Amino acid sequence: MSLSGFNKPAFFPIRLSGLVLITVVLSGCQNMFFFRDGNENLVSLEPLPPINQPKIEHVEAHEFQLKDDQDMVGYLATLETRENDTLSDIARHFGLGYNDISNANPTISPWTPKSGSRVLLPIQFILPDAPHKGIILNLANMRLFYYPKQQPDKVFTYPVGIGRQGWNTPMGSTTIVAKRVNPTWVVPESIQQEHIEKGDILPNVVPSGPNNPLGLYAMQLGFPSYLIHGTNKPYGIGMQISHGCVQLYPEDIEVLFKNASIGLPVKIVHQPYLVAWHQNNLYLEANEPLQKWEHEQPKLKKQLIKQLKVISSKKNVSIDWKTVDDVIKKSSGVPTPILENSSDITSLVANAVELVHPEKFYHQPIVEDIKDSDWSVFVASFNDEIEAQKLATMLNHQGPIIPSRKIKKDNRYHVISGPFKNKKEVNSITKRIKMDFEMEAKPLKPIMSQKE
Repeated sequence: MSLSGFNKPAFFPIRLSGLVLITVVLSGCQNMFFFRDGNENLVSLEPLPPINQPKIEHVEAHEFQLKDDQDMVGYLATLETRENDTLSDIARHFGLGYNDISNANPTISPWTPKSGSRVLLPIQFILPDAPHKGIILNLANMRLFYYPKQQPDKVFTYPVGIGRQGWNTPMGSTTIVAKRVNPTWVVPESIQQEHIEKGDILPNVVPSGPNNPLGLYAMQLGFPSYLIHGTNKPYGIGMQISHGCVQLYPEDIEVLFKNASIGLPVKIVHQPYLVAWHQNNLYLEANEPLQKWEHEQPKLKKQLIKQLKVISSKKNVSIDWKTVDDVIKKSSGVPTPILENSSDITSLVANAVELVHPEKFYHQPIVEDIKDSDWSVFVASFNDEIEAQKLATMLNHQGPIIPSRKIKKDNRYHVISGPFKNKKEVNSITKRIKMDFEMEAKPLKPIMSQKE
């Protein structure tokens, strides 16, 4: 089975003499062409001179060719937003996490981007400094890299959600010790206590289904009580959101689960500053250290500078130290060339692959109309339309979805959730809103019953 994705657009195909030709622009410098042979192997052709290309419909986001000395894979792309887009929907569609897309686009509102905004998609990754073996997870940029033993010339990468502050994902080396489909969740006592303090009582065991935070697939690590698993809250990928486990989009964990075997080595690292020598240039990818390691930032910077000086001497090149400082300051997660007289990030973005806006993003939430016979929930009221839209959009991206919309009435903007079937479902939703947003939502009876 291919690892390039599951039910998601994976690449831009051009039919040529019975082969599927894939065009990828690397770093705005040259075009690299790949094709899939009869065995679905990705084979590279010689680089061709740059040409004026139309917008591309699909791009590979997970599977990349890898040479022995290669430290960076992928490319930069851009997409022009339309009304009602969110950065989270764009990110999931193109194999990115919330951190990837929000850090790369700090001036764009994640939940209410203006129509016509040019969003940078950093589908370009510097590989962690670790042996290319099994699974390597870098906590700093919340990304997993899988090196299949049977395919040493490839790497597969997926965004992840990790443990939040106080529930940090552990570092070190371990293995996958067990795999489970449709796992039940035995709720740890510590998590039960956390919910009790918030006025929520969890059952001892949560069966497989939409309310199970493990999703449909789970792989147990040698670290006691820690898993790599799916999620019923996919829009938390790229965030510190879990109680320490590693979460993947449902479509990604399904592919990884089927290809990762018991005994596969797993190494978890925290490397906020990544360096790669790529196409005769030196690149730096900077990410903010996680809160647990903030105090180590000066030490990490010193180690980086020392590493860069060694590369400078070995390659006989000059580094633009002002650019290095700027990349660290921004910590956008975007690999940036740092040699003197290199193209700046603005030039790279200007030459990035331009993508066609899909008709619908993968698994984009759909909100049904509320009928007179439906129950609903009044969540909040705002003077500011954007704030109302932001809350409604965030509710739509909960897991499972809390269908919501903004409604203008009496010069104010109300956020209404629904439709719901009955009072029991409404009570469950108001409880979730209180837990997740600390807001007191109010049930609304069906209009039909109010008329009666």
